[in-house]
Amino acid sequence: MKLLKSRPIDLVDLLSLPVFVGTMMWESRVLARRDLRTDGDLDDATRDELSDPSLPADPLVPVGYEPRDTRASLTMLGGNIVVNLAFAGAIGAMNTYVFKRRLANIGATKWSLPVAMVAWDFLYYWDHRWMHEVRLLWANHVTHHSSERYNLSTALRQPWSSYLTAWAFLPMPLLGIPAHHVVKAGQLNLLYQYWIHTEAIDKLPRPVEAVFNTPSHHRVHHGANPQYLDKNYGGILIVWDRIFGTFEPEVRRIKYGLTKNVDSFNPIRIGYHEFVDIARDVRTATGWRNKLRHVFGRPGWRADVAAAA
Repeated sequence: MKLLKSRPIDLVDLLSLPVFVGTMMWESRVLARRDLRTDGDLDDATRDELSDPSLPADPLVPVGYEPRDTRASLTMLGGNIVVNLAFAGAIGAMNTYVFKRRLANIGATKWSLPVAMVAWDFLYYWDHRWMHEVRLLWANHVTHHSSERYNLSTALRQPWSSYLTAWAFLPMPLLGIPAHHVVKAGQLNLLYQYWIHTEAIDKLPRPVEAVFNTPSHHRVHHGANPQYLDKNYGGILIVWDRIFGTFEPEVRRIKYGLTKNVDSFNPIRIGYHEFVDIARDVRTATGWRNKLRHVFGRPGWRADVAAAA
């Protein structure tokens, strides 16, 4: 889930805030009445226990809420809004510049908004995928994956450097989709993704699961289980993952968080720990090629591991 705005806060944003509060209260009460998993229940699980697809599917057992974790997520949302408002003018100007030099004029048709919705979702898939494949971009996105819980508050755990991938959506104004439809498509895509961050909903009917991103699909995306890593990037539609080979169904119980967790509720550490690690790795690496790979290579790339391969 990515929160990126190039406009001031509007009425939909303001109305969404009480919806967020109300639904989180509802979800916490629903989960409180269920049997919950214990903290760290999968910390000592073997690779087979986390990933063996031959075993029967595990039942959904929620993790639930933790006050410090929820406060950290809400603090990250507040910081995200402040940063995005600060960059709204620059991002808006960039989109306007590209729109004036557009190659087509899709905005002239009555299908502009539906086209914008599909275009944003397609570009979001690639934007999201690149954030998992390029370490500099992952340093921004890792914030959203840093919680070891999975609930509606996790959806609001947003990064403070989303401007790093604002360029990913420039094909939309380049094709003549007007700025207000670009913004609306992004807003609706974001709001859709809020409700899928929950363990209160199990799998939905098969036709829905086949086409749309659902809580089940997105739980997989937040998993640190070996077979769940870098899967299910879709925003509204899961069909992009099915087309491009990144789809994985929910089978094993999910170990949420990172392969190496932050172990902190400090918003500054949550927001910037990977940037700090990149700087450290660049400083200690030998040779410009290795230094650049620590920035633009895949997350987890190590020179010693690459040399031994």
